[in-house]
Amino acid sequence: MSNTTPDTNLNIRINKEIKSQADELFNQLGLTLTSAVNIFIRQAIRQQKIPFEISMNYPNAETLAAIEESEQLSKDPNAKIYSNFAEILSDLNDV
Repeated sequence: MSNTTPDTNLNIRINKEIKSQADELFNQLGLTLTSAVNIFIRQAIRQQKIPFEISMNYPNAETLAAIEESEQLSKDPNAKIYSNFAEILSDLNDV
């Protein structure tokens, strides 16, 4: 890729609110949306892949509930704190 190659236009459709949020973010980073898209494309070409992980590993309802419970327990001064897994097993065996 040479810098002497003439530029071309790329037209894409994007949700208006998403574009507004992206414009604000990239402006804070000192970039334009165009420069951010160019950075993304150049990185994809350089790495020969999408330059970030794409995943559908969203936490399910059970995991979200467990996260919420752990956050509540971490704030509970009466919650028992274990130093190691053996202590947990000992308490479970006592039940």
